[in-house]
Amino acid sequence: MVDPRTYIENIIDTGKVLTFTPAEAIKNGYCEGIANSVDEVLKKAGVGDYTLKTYQPSGIEKMIDFMINPVLQGILIMIIIGGIYFELQTPGIGFPILASAIAAVLYFSPLYLEGMAENWEILLFAAGVILLSLEIFVIPGFGVAGISGIILMITGLALSLVDNVAFTFEERHIRALLSAIMLVVFSMFTSILGSIYLSKKLFASNSFLGHLALGAVEKSEDGYVSVDMTGKTLIGKTATAMSVLRPSGKVIIDNQVYDAKSEDGFIDKNTKLEVIRFETGQVYVVKLNENEAD
Repeated sequence: MVDPRTYIENIIDTGKVLTFTPAEAIKNGYCEGIANSVDEVLKKAGVGDYTLKTYQPSGIEKMIDFMINPVLQGILIMIIIGGIYFELQTPGIGFPILASAIAAVLYFSPLYLEGMAENWEILLFAAGVILLSLEIFVIPGFGVAGISGIILMITGLALSLVDNVAFTFEERHIRALLSAIMLVVFSMFTSILGSIYLSKKLFASNSFLGHLALGAVEKSEDGYVSVDMTGKTLIGKTATAMSVLRPSGKVIIDNQVYDAKSEDGFIDKNTKLEVIRFETGQVYVVKLNENEAD
């Protein structure tokens, strides 16, 4: 019926697809009869003694059919990627990565039970997550490990949506694979964009998660600095050499011991000193004049 080489005089020429109504199919010898039910088919075939059994899917089969719906699969992919993104943005919370893990289980489990997702496809996805995590937390920059991780994650998620047993490199199977890749990529980009938007909303100062993010701006003109400035208060104070300074050593200031460095070279123990500056966690001292020491 779909062979373009078919030719029937006064009905169809070559190069066209043949279409018939049931009556036309019977008239032209392409059909033996018309039946409106299985019972009629069996009656016309001369089968009288038979038992007709209707397939009834079980509860787990209905659940699997529901879980492998492309729309739900896309939502699960968005939760997986979104959870990973949120956890990387705010490490230590725990909930985003937990949601991502649950979504991954719900994504792969029905596909695995249905015979579509293989072990190696799940391992590809897991390896991709590990490589991406290494790129972010261990390896500086963004290079081979990060790109490889993203590719492996997309590959594992997409191939799990394609039937491995019956897959061949025919046009219909290639279309199915491309559709799976497009679904995964679209869901990932949607998840990332949505996560960026939600992160601004959820962690805003007036939201219920606002306490998890620093919302206040600590300006330098208000006295906020990036280092401990308590050492600056020591400048001008009198110190006593606790050890010999060659030129570094220990000094005592207000009964507290500090690392010190002499600006006058070698200084003996118990010499009276004056703190002239404080840098990089140590005080710089010079000898006091005899009159000042007295």
